[in-house]
Amino acid sequence: MSRNRAFIPLIIFLAMAGLFYFVLMQMNKGEYNPRDIPTEFIGRQAPVIDLPNLLAENDRVQSRDYAGKVWLLNVWGTWCPECWKEHPYLLELKRQGIPIVGVDWRDDRAEAIAFLKQKGNPFIEVGFDPNSDAAIDWGVYGAPETFLIDAQGIIREKHAGALYPQVWQEKFAKYFQSAKGAE
Repeated sequence: MSRNRAFIPLIIFLAMAGLFYFVLMQMNKGEYNPRDIPTEFIGRQAPVIDLPNLLAENDRVQSRDYAGKVWLLNVWGTWCPECWKEHPYLLELKRQGIPIVGVDWRDDRAEAIAFLKQKGNPFIEVGFDPNSDAAIDWGVYGAPETFLIDAQGIIREKHAGALYPQVWQEKFAKYFQSAKGAE
């Protein structure tokens, strides 16, 4: 009986090694990305945004201003290292005419304004969300997160993590190519 118990750790080890091997193979094929966390928002109406404007305290950033347009919502914060890494690429997208609305999440207003002045502002507008009001509605769990909203106000894509050229091409570019073709 005790001899059979000796095989239990070996069986557990082999099962864990098999699972590890399977995940690695899926990652190598590009079929599994641990950052791609499913969201119930894809294919649904985007939650309403109505936040104070980071750069103009008396103004509001409202999602209704983008009705009929394809646009990105980028949730970021100065405290987020990945947000710093993606920032140059967001500036490049702005140069290409991609409309990006920012949500400065759980941040200090003065630090966020200084960051945008120093590094450049890739956003059409920036909503200020220090208490996670919008972040909760959008199901944000970390920064950066980027959502694509189509002309009907439907969320079509979401990416958790920094936005880079490869992610742009795989997830977002097609929506802006078709939007430009329709103009």
